[in-house]
Amino acid sequence: MADAVVVGSGPNGLAAAIELARGGCHVTVFEAEDTIGGGARTMELTLPGFMHDICSAFHPLGASSPFFRTIDLARRGLAWIEPSLPLAHPLDDGTAVALHRSVEQTADGLGADAAAYRRLMGPIAADWDALVDDVLGPVVHVPRHPLRLARFGALAVLPARFLAERAFRSAPARALFAGLGAHAILPLEAPLTGAFALTLGASAHAAGWPIARGGSGRIADALAAELRLLGGSIVAGRRIRGMADLPAAHAYVFDVMPASLERIAGARLPAAYRRRMRGHRLGPGVFKIDHALSAPVPWRAAECALAGTVHLGGTLEEIASAEAAVARGEHPERPFLLVGQQSLFDPTRAPAGRHTLWTYCHVPNGSTVDMTERIEAQIERFAPGFRDVVLARRVSTPRDIEERNANHPGGDIAGGSNAALDLIFRPVARLDPYADAGARHHAVLVGDATGRRRPRDVRLSRSAERAAEDGSLLERGQPLMLNFLGN
Repeated sequence: MADAVVVGSGPNGLAAAIELARGGCHVTVFEAEDTIGGGARTMELTLPGFMHDICSAFHPLGASSPFFRTIDLARRGLAWIEPSLPLAHPLDDGTAVALHRSVEQTADGLGADAAAYRRLMGPIAADWDALVDDVLGPVVHVPRHPLRLARFGALAVLPARFLAERAFRSAPARALFAGLGAHAILPLEAPLTGAFALTLGASAHAAGWPIARGGSGRIADALAAELRLLGGSIVAGRRIRGMADLPAAHAYVFDVMPASLERIAGARLPAAYRRRMRGHRLGPGVFKIDHALSAPVPWRAAECALAGTVHLGGTLEEIASAEAAVARGEHPERPFLLVGQQSLFDPTRAPAGRHTLWTYCHVPNGSTVDMTERIEAQIERFAPGFRDVVLARRVSTPRDIEERNANHPGGDIAGGSNAALDLIFRPVARLDPYADAGARHHAVLVGDATGRRRPRDVRLSRSAERAAEDGSLLERGQPLMLNFLGN
């Protein structure tokens, strides 16, 4: 009998497998697709030689991930590339707000709001290394730095729109903050959207928004290499539909959505827990376009040509309107776009002189509306002549995104709704929401569906760590509580 089986080879599942292997367990990972990585995969989606990240592309929390720091990623083949600017946000007057690595340099570009930006973001960025475990960890835990966390939390619980309008007077500063907050995939008036803006902004200043050389798939490859060195194994192309498809093991770890766990484990889970799994709320979906380009995007604002990530949406008011429309089940005429320009900084992404562009907008879950024209019109708004450099495009509807990764039902790439209570109590409202609470063999749910953010870090609970120290991690029947601490 195996010590542990992990279902799903996304970065969360691989991280869990690595931590178990470090504790002396023999671990096997099963992956439904032919390639590992889940959302961290890179493929030729348009033309030969053009490499596109199928989902995750930029890794604001990857560089500050405590778990990643425990692995010699460079020796496992992963190299981070830091764009000249982490982020640019263009406006209709031809200018752009630039988020630099330096808080001071960013503030200097905000004119009358320079001092306000320093006051808001400076302390969080300065304390980021001390805060990161507490900010990105489970809701129920003993904080390492309670006073710093309390200061952060007092701001983080607020809506992003309220914070932006309270802290800043100018449209550029408010727009920058609104774009960061829109990563919550919620109306900007919703509680806790401020947490997304503060976390992403502080991590950009403290650690950057890097990309992986060769594509995000290299992250999964590096984690797989580490697991294999620890004696673990990976079986790709094996879709698990029920427990009968898995070998006998002392423990099972699932990097899947709650509904998938309920279908796989079935009657082996307590009835009440199954009902809660089935009731897990999904969030909006995304509509994505990958472009192959003959030249870089012809931005009007020079700062955009230096940025790895570009937020397109105009003012705070426009972004708030677009995100509110999605929450109402509508499709905004001018959607908020997240745009990635990996090939500007990584020549392995496209043939010489050519480029890729990675873009998506938020849409209602399971939407069938074609957003291609609206997305390209929004790009043209800030980069006239964009369509002239398009060689090919690959459109991914919410259904396409789900077909590529079952963990993205209806195009939901966030693992579920980020609304306040859903965010805090994922996947169920319990002190230990991840464990099965009475399954025949201990099962643990990991992944995006388990927390407030996209985790990349995992560690065992203290009880499991103590068991690991004497070599009997699973044989003693200790609950395996997997806590996530990163992007």
